[in-house]
Amino acid sequence: MARRLGHGHPACLLAAAVLLLSAAAAASTSAAQQLDCAANATFQAGRSYRRCSALPVLGATLHWTYHPGNGTADVAFRAPQGSGGWVAWGINTQGAGIAGSSVFVASQQAAGGGGGAVSVLTTVLESYSPSLRNGTLGFGVPSPPAAEYSAGAYTIYATVALPGNSTTQNTVWQAGPVRGGAIAMHPTSGPNLMSTKRQDFL
Repeated sequence: MARRLGHGHPACLLAAAVLLLSAAAAASTSAAQQLDCAANATFQAGRSYRRCSALPVLGATLHWTYHPGNGTADVAFRAPQGSGGWVAWGINTQGAGIAGSSVFVASQQAAGGGGGAVSVLTTVLESYSPSLRNGTLGFGVPSPPAAEYSAGAYTIYATVALPGNSTTQNTVWQAGPVRGGAIAMHPTSGPNLMSTKRQDFL
């Protein structure tokens, strides 16, 4: 005859402990994401943002304030990177994924940067081997973007007119090296292939 397990049985206690540990891990992950946003909440020139999202890969965070009156969002994208590398953030106006994205690329070495000055390249990634020509993005940029490098991270500041006046957009971000004064290819495995998110700005 099968014996019923009481609440004090070792198997029940083990199951309960596993559930508690799982719940604690989930809470810890959630708290870590909130701490990431809190730790990244100081910006230059007194800038501040109402919302923040800890992005799932590359240690990046996105801070923003949405303005429903004109359909724009002030954004600050921050990602850890060596001073000799680059980071990028943007919106894909043509669908999901990297190809077709309009992006801001920040670096110290490329596009005339140097001596600690951070430059911002605006370009459309027309394919998986883009030309990286500086040009007009697929959405409005009401004011010139800016960027800074501090404490081992780049921050890109921009105001964007959300395409189609939609508060939900296909966003992309990336990080990679600079070689010979030019932006070089990012790694093609692991987290660098997962850096896309359907972002709700509302």
